[in-house]
Amino acid sequence: MEKEHPLVQLARRTIETHVRTGEQLEPPQELEGHEKRRAGAFVSLHCNGRLRGCIGTLEPTQENVVCEVIQNAISAANHDPRFSPVLPDELESLEISVDILSAAEPIASIKELDPVQYGVIVQRGSRRGLLLPNLEGVDTAEMQVAISLRKAGIRPDEPYRMYRFRVDRYS
Repeated sequence: MEKEHPLVQLARRTIETHVRTGEQLEPPQELEGHEKRRAGAFVSLHCNGRLRGCIGTLEPTQENVVCEVIQNAISAANHDPRFSPVLPDELESLEISVDILSAAEPIASIKELDPVQYGVIVQRGSRRGLLLPNLEGVDTAEMQVAISLRKAGIRPDEPYRMYRFRVDRYS
């Protein structure tokens, strides 16, 4: 197995500690400069090739990326409403990725999207839906927007705003 990126190692240690003990890890003082950066972050969990949890933040909610990853790792493992909490016997088979988001920029048209390069946010009032970029099975911008609209509970015939963002993905 390839060596995991330090942010993925942090997410894994966080999940293992929390699942086994209920405790939360103390953030490391230094982690490749990430302790100085603020950004939204997503932690995605897969087990046997299937999604097992994914929680994140569009914008920073913590003092730095390290704290953002810790919070979102716990949430992905325990609070994704689509899944039951991760059990201790699942820990060995978890595949974890961490996405650090760039600031979202408004776009005027679906033509400004590329589902490999950009994630998308759709918004109408307080309803928002997000889809990360470069996801298996999401091959077109139209598919990406349709999924995001469905997640937000926005009908395709309603007016909505779109934003795009890039990610640094670590696994």
